[in-house]
Amino acid sequence: MGEDRFRNCPDEAPESHVFYTRLSRGEPAQTSAPNVEEFKDCFLPFLRQGKDVLYLGFSSGLSGTYHNGAMAAEELQEEFPEAKVITVDTLCASMGQGLLVDLAVQEKRKGKDIEAVRDFVRETIPHLCHWFTVDDLMFLFRGGRVSRTSAWAGTMLNIKPVLHVDSKGALVPMEKVRGRKKSIKALVDHMEKTAIEPASQTVFITHGDCIEDVELLKSEIAERLGVTDFVVNYVDPVIGAHSGPGTLALFFVGTEK
Repeated sequence: MGEDRFRNCPDEAPESHVFYTRLSRGEPAQTSAPNVEEFKDCFLPFLRQGKDVLYLGFSSGLSGTYHNGAMAAEELQEEFPEAKVITVDTLCASMGQGLLVDLAVQEKRKGKDIEAVRDFVRETIPHLCHWFTVDDLMFLFRGGRVSRTSAWAGTMLNIKPVLHVDSKGALVPMEKVRGRKKSIKALVDHMEKTAIEPASQTVFITHGDCIEDVELLKSEIAERLGVTDFVVNYVDPVIGAHSGPGTLALFFVGTEK
């Protein structure tokens, strides 16, 4: 970002509000995937302790990150033949991936072994729903998600796209609505159609420095679906660099992705 370089790790990534402020001022941000050696450096300490590794990777439909992690795992499996080094392409992103990891941890805490947790993850992936909207179409244009004409026309007409991550882990525009409040309502409409027992779920929400919109989304979900348990966080810089300030995303378990 500008002349600054960051690793998207605890205590190394830029503070979220500062990051989005810089984006809003027009500073461009670029991202790159960790390479195979960086993945090996991450996995090795656990393998040397005699532990197994289950890597739940960022969607291959959006990045080459998972491929690099899988290559690292394959090389380390040869070096540590007695260990289990398992990778899963989650086809998820942002806190959709976070929700999947959280559910996997809960399964492990029930006493399930690594293969059983892996199988649970694979069974859950087709039901991990990602719905989101953005405030500034120009970020999607820069990322190749919409054309320049669509971005400019949408901006002039106050059009807000509603998108989701599909069964292949790719980003897909689903509909266009006029105005921010209608786009937030549309997110809840989609949740209402597919969420499995929503009132008993922990619903994950991320935002691009727009906490007021988060509160509106939460209140709409609580009123219509009876949800009381939410986890809220920023869209992290790697995703936020491509979706921009004002991104609002909703993650839950549903009948279909």
